[in-house]
Formats: sequence, C-alpha cells, structure tokens
Amino acid sequence: MAENTNISIDEKKENRHLISSLAVVVILVAALALVGFLFLKEPPEIIEGQADATSVRISGSLPGRVTEFMVREGDMVRKGDTLVHIHSALAEAKLSQAQGMVEAAEAMNRKVDAGTRVQIIQSAYQLWQQARAAVGITRKTYDRMQSLYSKGVVSEQKRDEAKAAYDAAVAAATAAESQYSLARQGAQREDKESASAMVGVAQSGVAQVNALLDDQYLTAPCDGQIDIIYPHEGELVSIGAPIMNLLRTDDKWVTFNVREELLSDLTMGKTIKVTVPALDMKEIDVRIYYIQDMGTYATWRATKSTGDWDSRTFQIKARPSDSIPDLRPGMTVIYN
Repeated sequence: MAENTNISIDEKKENRHLISSLAVVVILVAALALVGFLFLKEPPEIIEGQADATSVRISGSLPGRVTEFMVREGDMVRKGDTLVHIHSALAEAKLSQAQGMVEAAEAMNRKVDAGTRVQIIQSAYQLWQQARAAVGITRKTYDRMQSLYSKGVVSEQKRDEAKAAYDAAVAAATAAESQYSLARQGAQREDKESASAMVGVAQSGVAQVNALLDDQYLTAPCDGQIDIIYPHEGELVSIGAPIMNLLRTDDKWVTFNVREELLSDLTMGKTIKVTVPALDMKEIDVRIYYIQDMGTYATWRATKSTGDWDSRTFQIKARPSDSIPDLRPGMTVIYN
C-alpha cells in the first residue's frame, strides 16, 4: 500500500510539471505573437516586370528557295549587312521574258521612226506623175470638144463626156498626190506615240522584275542582333514570309503590369530605380514613357459588395537612362 501511495504522488508531481511547462510555452507563443503584431511591419509591395526590346521582322517580296545564310542566331550586324540569299528561277525567267519584250518593242519603234521605205515613196511619186499626165491629156481633149461643141460639130453629150473624164483625172491626180505626201511623211504621229509607249511598258516590266530580284539578297535595316532564324537552308519561302528577327539592342525598355492604386508613385516621365536579379541584383535608373490601361480583361474584381471596388490594371513601360549592354529581353526586373 505504501508503494502505491508513493507512485501516485510521483505521477501527480510529473503532471503538475508538465502542465506548468505547457502553460509557459503558451504564454511565450502568445507574447511573441503580440510583439509581432505590434512591431513587425508589412513587407513592401514588390512589382515584377521584364525587360524587352524592339524586334524587326526581316521578310522579302521574292518567293524562292533559301540558298545561303550569311549570319547565325546571336550575331551582331550593322545596317546594310547582307543576311540571306534567296534564289528564284521563276523570277529570272520572268526577267528574260521582260527583256525580250523590250527588244521587240524597241525594234518596232525603230521601224516606225525609220518611216516608209524608199521603194514605196518612189512608186507613189510615179503614180502621181501618171495622174498629172492624165489630167493634161483629158484637159486638152475637153478643150477641143468644147471648141467643136461651140461650132456645132459635136453633140453636147460628147462635150460632157470629155468634161467628166477631165474631172475624174483631176480627182485621181489629187488622190495620188496625197498618197505620195503620206509616203514621204512616214508613220502618223499616233503610230509613233503608240510604239514609244510600248517601249515604256516593256521597260517597266523589266524594272518590276528587277525590283523583285533586289530582294534575293536581304540586308539588315538597322544595327542589332540576330534573334531568331525561321527557315533552314534549302527551304522554300513565300512572299512576305518571315525569314528572321533582328533585335534592336539600342532600343530597350522594361514593362510592368500594376494595379491602379499604385499609379500615384509611377507617373509619366518619372525616373525610378529597378533591380535586375540576373545582373547580380544590379540597380538601374529607368524613365517612364508609357502608361496604358490594359482593358477590362485585366480588371481586379472586388471581393466584397461594400467597402471595396474594382481595380484596373495598367501597363507601364520605362527606358533605361543609360546603356545597359547586358540587359537582355526576357530578364526579370523588380521595382519596390
């Protein structure tokens, strides 16, 4: 009985110690929570964005086959550097056809400018002279018939027949003279203008094909870095198909999407400091140049029917104040 009594007393002592320890722990936890509530501050708002840069898409108006790339992804290029060669057998065939049309039109134009052949002019002149001789003969015949008619030797009908023959000869001589004059003058002014215009049309066809062939060698429109090359050598490309992207390394910016209640510290033209984790947490100065509402699809809806409101999202863009060569598109940028 004495042993059981001693065991019971020991267990009660252990329970009291355990309860005391738990009470101390609870008090300490409550004290720490109260201290944290009173003294700990809410962490600052962190706005995360990313770096970006202008990307120029390189494409051409010549459909053909990619025969050679002069650059690779990541290469730095200067404005005017040749980037790719595109070969088009169809365009070269069109050029040969257009050049043939020019030669044919120029030959026709030379023929018109040369005028009528000498043999035709001489033949027209001889016909005119024959007509003039016929006028002289019929004139004499008519004068003789008129004299005989006056004397009553021939009838009026004979005199009229001679007069008709003379008038016909005069008309024939006039027509022959006109034909001779036309032969000497050569082609009409309208014919010459038409032939000259055909030469111009043919030459414009050559110029059009040459303009297409100019795009068989695509060049860099500005300084930058080759970002992405889409086709492989030997592949066919169509008109306007993208060949590669050229990244303008001199035109970089950072972009953030922020809720409208934070815009009071992010105003147009303001210079702010941002941190780039990928560059060893480097701080850079950027100047805000663009603030734009992103639309209703990016609106933060209120969770309470009262005491809260919908918050729209705005996109902000800012350019670095200094050149940052190591800043790459896609890098995370932090503002706080």
